[in-house]
Parts: sequence; C-alpha cells; structure tokens
Amino acid sequence: MGAAWRSSSWCKKQFQQNLKSRILNESQAKALIDVGLTAYNQNLDTSREYYPKTITTRTYYERLETISNVREAGISVCSGGIIRLGETPEDRLQAPLKKQEPVTIWEMVRMISTTRIVMPKSMVKLSAGRVQFSQSEQALCFFAGENSIFTGDKLLATNNNDFNSDQEMFKTLGLFPKPPNFDRGTSPSNKINEVQEKQTQNILYLNKYCIVYYQLS
Repeated sequence: MGAAWRSSSWCKKQFQQNLKSRILNESQAKALIDVGLTAYNQNLDTSREYYPKTITTRTYYERLETISNVREAGISVCSGGIIRLGETPEDRLQAPLKKQEPVTIWEMVRMISTTRIVMPKSMVKLSAGRVQFSQSEQALCFFAGENSIFTGDKLLATNNNDFNSDQEMFKTLGLFPKPPNFDRGTSPSNKINEVQEKQTQNILYLNKYCIVYYQLS
C-alpha cells in the first residue's frame, strides 16, 4: 500500500491524503509519512468491553497500538465510532444492525456535544447516516459541536447527503468551507485563509467525496 503513495501527485495538488488500510507497526507508520501521508483512519467503533461482540478480525488492542504508532510517526489520526450497535450508554462513554432502531436527533446531539466537551480541539465529523436527518436537525448537530462531514451521495454501501445538497445547506446556515491544512499531526486551523478560499472551493468541486470543514459566518 505504501508504494502506491510514493511521489504522489496529490501532494502537488494540495489534497489532504487520508488513508484507511490495516493494522500498522511502528516502521510501517514511519514509511507512510515518508511518502507524503497526512492522515490515517483507524476506527475503534465501540467500547473495549463491547468490541468483541461486534468485531473478531482484529483486537481492540491492535487498533489502539496502530493509533499510537501513527501518532508517534507524526501523522494525524482520524478515528470513528458507531452508535446503536447494541451497546449501552456506558459503552458509548468509554456495521449497522437491522434490528436496531434509528438513532434519534436528540441522541446524536448529546453524543456530539459530549464529544466536543471531552475533546474540545478535535474535528468532530459526521459520516454515513446523517441523510436521515432534515436540514434543521443537521443544523442542531453543527451548533452542538460538529465541525466537519463526509460528503457524497454514497459512502461505501450507505446512502449519504450528496455534495450539491450539502452546499445548499451550508449556504442556508451561513457555513463556509475551510482551506486544507497540510501540517502533519495537527488539526485544521480555526482561521480561514482568504487567499486560499477560492482554491479550496475548486478542490471541493474536484473531489466530491472529500472531507468538508466549515466555520460559522
């Protein structure tokens, strides 16, 4: 996988390069930063206690170790979780199931606001599933502490809000895409760079499945 990133032309086009692959040891993580990787995705999905009931292909410890190796190498970490897998509220503090009820907007708002309080400097992204919420309900998520999304009408096998509808929602709510930040191991800046704003818009339109960061007007 690392070989595919060598001399990547994406860096020259100023794309953030976020790779989701497998469990990494320390040397593999260092190899990825040498070929220009800026972020690595490794989801924890649920709590340590509930994890064995949902995932058997790799251990919770292996995922934590990968995150540690990636951070030590100086690469930014993107890590996600899934709610309504059958876990308890206690599991939430520390592959969708058909029999689980849909997540309510109030559950989502509480999850986002709690995440924002616990990790105030992190980017809180919403991914597949937010399509079930109306524009007004998504606005509640933004104001509760969400500050980034995955956009595009299909995320793997799950329907999602398409790029154009997200742009309309941003316009209605007074939200503006932020320019990319290419410093390894750091979150995007809280300040918009007006010189790069037009360039950022072009990047977003070139890649409709990228992550969109925003800030309030």
